[in-house]
Amino acid sequence: MRIFSSRSILSLTLLLTSFFFLSYIRGEAQTPTAPPQQSGAGGVSTGGTFAPVLDAEKRPITAGGYVDAGPIIFQNIADKAGLTKWHEQSGTPEKKFIIDTVGAGVALLDYDNDGWLDIYLVNGSTYDALDGKTTPPHAALFHNNHDGTFTDVTAKAGVANDRWGEGVAVGDYDNDGWPDLYVTNFGKNRLYHNNHDGTFTDVAEKAGVTLGNWSTGPTFGDYDGDGRLDLFVPGYVHYDVAHPPSLESCQFRGVRVMCGPRGLPGEADHLFHNNGDGTFTDVSAKAGVNDPNHYYGLSSVFADVNNDGKVDLVVADDSTPNYLYINKGNGTFEDDSYSSGYALNESGRETASMGIAIGDYRNNGLLDIYNTTFSDDYNPLYRNDGDANFTDVSYQMGIADITIPFLGWGDGFIDYDNDGWKDIFVGNGHVYPQVDQQNWGTSYAQRPLLFHNIDGKKFAVVPAVKGTGLAAVYVARGVAFGDLFNDGKIDAVINQMDGVPVLLRNVTKNDNHWVGFQLVGGPKSPRDAIGSTAYLTAGGVRQRGDVLSGGSFASNNDARLHFGLGGSTKVDALEIHWPDRTTEKIAIPTVDRYFTIQEGKGIVPGVYDPATKQHPHTARHSK
Repeated sequence: MRIFSSRSILSLTLLLTSFFFLSYIRGEAQTPTAPPQQSGAGGVSTGGTFAPVLDAEKRPITAGGYVDAGPIIFQNIADKAGLTKWHEQSGTPEKKFIIDTVGAGVALLDYDNDGWLDIYLVNGSTYDALDGKTTPPHAALFHNNHDGTFTDVTAKAGVANDRWGEGVAVGDYDNDGWPDLYVTNFGKNRLYHNNHDGTFTDVAEKAGVTLGNWSTGPTFGDYDGDGRLDLFVPGYVHYDVAHPPSLESCQFRGVRVMCGPRGLPGEADHLFHNNGDGTFTDVSAKAGVNDPNHYYGLSSVFADVNNDGKVDLVVADDSTPNYLYINKGNGTFEDDSYSSGYALNESGRETASMGIAIGDYRNNGLLDIYNTTFSDDYNPLYRNDGDANFTDVSYQMGIADITIPFLGWGDGFIDYDNDGWKDIFVGNGHVYPQVDQQNWGTSYAQRPLLFHNIDGKKFAVVPAVKGTGLAAVYVARGVAFGDLFNDGKIDAVINQMDGVPVLLRNVTKNDNHWVGFQLVGGPKSPRDAIGSTAYLTAGGVRQRGDVLSGGSFASNNDARLHFGLGGSTKVDALEIHWPDRTTEKIAIPTVDRYFTIQEGKGIVPGVYDPATKQHPHTARHSK
């Protein structure tokens, strides 16, 4: 536990004062005025009102700024892949109320254990569907056909949800070797148990995890080290469809818009302990993560941010301070949100946080955090300085100003070019359709942003080349990342508000190498190895990879670990820290392929190479 003396409190006060002063004298290219407010409802937290940023053709930079030539990174192949017959729907196109605007997540998972990632897309709903007047919009599960196309198997699988969907997390909560789905909703949530035959059964009622009202981006993690995945579910706004906020009271930049979240009642967060018998117990208050402030939670992820072998809990909150809970190892957490530096941004101000990306962008063994925020604010990059102390370095890294006109949602640290350094991808899209009628330098549909990592010292904006996936506009919400084609390149799937899915296939051309791992936990670890950390050394660079659940915005990424190797043609060392605190060093015989690694057994035969034999050079020891 951290104890603060009067000297440390004084130092913190002086530090915050310095941040305000530096922000004042820095003189950014875009100078803000006072933050816009929504009268009555309070609105959203932003950094101020900024001058429009337009490209050479007088378009908002969020829907322009394209270049004629450059490296082609992504192409949208959703239509060719068979995904565009499905579309997301939330409320009405006018977006009169906050529930219409938040959108839904997406998960990448191998639900049938065939070695290929499938896609689960959460759907919203409509007011007529809530009233029982029309059939509700369905969620969708798309099976990977191994040939670049996908087949909608939702009906057969039994995962349509048919509720006002929000987020999704993947985790094998019963350790049977098959991934399960937890889907959050406005209304009761669902826990889809994988039946091993291509179908799922909703067991949320029996498991005791239905909740109610408005749940958002969940995460699975074994917080108490008993080898079973527990479940954390953030709450957003406590909302009443029958009595929505008055449309007469809310404005943004003088224009009437939907109300919230500020001024609306918040919804509590929940931590469910896995009892090992198919049921869960709500231990939120006992564990110290129940959110007594009722902040507006949107996304969450269990991850070990202080390298003590226990997963901590990171929660992104909209227009209220973020939470960082440090795992004390006795079933409880310490709220280090403020003392860690994660609660607020560089200016000492809360942000409208949407998505969470977690990864080691400096290759120094420490997990950093990148949050997306509302338009008229920058996305903060929180550098981990050790012992879970974070510094907002977005301006230092050169990626703050460009994000101000954008409204960010799903995000991730991905090594898109396999050079061994984690880059940043951001999906964007506004919540107010009215912005298209205003000269604010922003737009409702927005292009994604991709930042290239330069040896962990700076990030550079990757140009949006005309005719490619980075130069198209989307109303993005959930974004999930993974290798959908088993070619060693990380792709992205975007769930669009009121639109069809986007599948950004990674078409980067270079000679860089890669290697990937599917981890399988032992008897004292979660079977799907969530909470594991791997350290890979190649070409003199030591990278870190973590098996995580949740994150991004209300979404779930590929659970396999992916490492870009640059020009290296071999792995010098691989060390895996399993959730049960066991460490293994494993020799990797080759690159440019996936391996299945089982705790205590090393490389084992699997779906990626049925002929693979257990590798003999496996060392195992306990901490």
